[in-house]
Amino acid sequence: MVEASRVQCQCCVVGGGPAGLMAGFLLARAGVDVVVIEKHADFLRDFRGDTIHPSTLRIMQELGLLEEFLRLPHQKAYEIGAWIGDRNYAFADFGSLPKPCNFIALMPQWDFLDFIASKARTLSNFRLMMRTAAEQLIWEGDRVVGVTAAAPEGAIGIKANLVVAADGRGSTLRPEAQLPLEDFGAPMDVFWFRLPRKADDPGQSFGRIASGRMIVMIDRGDYWQIGWLIPKGGAAAARQAGLESFRAALSGALPFLADRVGAIDMWDQVHLLTVQVNRLTKWSRPGLLCIGDAAHAMSPVGGVGVNLAIQDAVATANLLGAKLRAGTLTESDLAAVQKRREFPAKATQRIQLAIQSRVIANALASDKPFAPPLALRLFDAIPFLRRIPARVMGIGLRPEHVAK
Repeated sequence: MVEASRVQCQCCVVGGGPAGLMAGFLLARAGVDVVVIEKHADFLRDFRGDTIHPSTLRIMQELGLLEEFLRLPHQKAYEIGAWIGDRNYAFADFGSLPKPCNFIALMPQWDFLDFIASKARTLSNFRLMMRTAAEQLIWEGDRVVGVTAAAPEGAIGIKANLVVAADGRGSTLRPEAQLPLEDFGAPMDVFWFRLPRKADDPGQSFGRIASGRMIVMIDRGDYWQIGWLIPKGGAAAARQAGLESFRAALSGALPFLADRVGAIDMWDQVHLLTVQVNRLTKWSRPGLLCIGDAAHAMSPVGGVGVNLAIQDAVATANLLGAKLRAGTLTESDLAAVQKRREFPAKATQRIQLAIQSRVIANALASDKPFAPPLALRLFDAIPFLRRIPARVMGIGLRPEHVAK
C-alpha cells in the first residue's frame, strides 16, 4: 500500500470506544503525544454498553468532571432487581455505596464518548482522527512500530512507540498479532430494540425472567431500551417465524407493552448482539497492547463490560504514561498492565459464566415456570446482602484510580 502521508506520535490508540478514548485522554493528560483513530464518522451507534457504573463515575469525580458530566441527560438506578412471575426480587443496592457515586447512570454511550472526546481535544498533545480505519500493523522485525490506516485523504502510516488495540471484540489488529485467545462460549444472543415509554410504566430499569424468556429493560426517559435474550444462534429462526410472532411473544411477556409493540414494523429495528465471552492469554507483543474487549470480551450479564474497559484504560495510563513520555517503555511494562487487570477480568467472567450456565441457559431452555435461584431469594430477603452484588458490579474486584 502506498502511503499518502505519515503521522508520528508516542502512542497510537486504535478504537474510539470507551477504552480507547479514555486511554487516549488519560495518556495525553500525562504528557504523552497521543493519536486516537476511529473508523466511524461519529459515535452515534445505538444498543451499545450504556450503563455508567459507580466505578466510572468515581473516575469522572477524580478527574474533576463528575458534576459537569452528570448535567448530560441520564437516568439514575439506585437498585436493580428481577421480575419472576408476578413478583420483583431485589438484587443489588447501589445506594449503599459511597456517595456521590452510588448509582448507575443510564446514558447513551455516544453522549459519554462525545464528552470524553471534548475534554481530550482541549489537550494540545491529543489528536482524534475520525473516519480512519486501522488496516495493518507496521513491523520492524518482531516489534510493532505503528499501524497503516485508511483515512478520508487516503492511506496513512502512523508510527508510534506503542500501539494500543482498543478496537473491540472484532479487533482488526489482534489476529495479525497472533495473540492466543481462549473462547468460553455463551448460551444466548440478544435482540436489542426500543419501544415508547409511558408515564405510568414501571418506574425503573429491571429484568424479567419467565418460562423460556429473559428480558432486560433500561429506562431511557421517553423510551425503553429492551434486550430480549434468545438461545445462541436463534436469530434466524425468530426472523423466519415473523414479526407478528415476535410481537405476540413480547406482549405475552410484558403485557403493559401490548399497546405499542406495533411500533416494531420491520426487522431492521431489532439489532442482534452476538454474545462472545473470551480473553487473550497474552495481551501484548513488543510495541502492542490490547485492552478492553480486544483483550477480554465480556458477557452482557451485569452490564460491566464498558466499566472494565475503562478500568483497563486507567491502569494503562497509570502504568505506562511516564515510561512512554520518557521513551523507556519495555515489554515488561506492557506485561504489567495484563498482570494488573487480568484478575478482575478473569474473576468477572467466571461469575458471568456461572450465571449463564446455571440461570440463563436453564431459563431459555425450559417452558415451565422458572424458580428463583436460592442466591436471588437470599438477596431479596436480606437487604444487607444486596451490598455484595452492588460492590462487585458497581465498583469491581480491583478498582483503579486516576494517578495524580
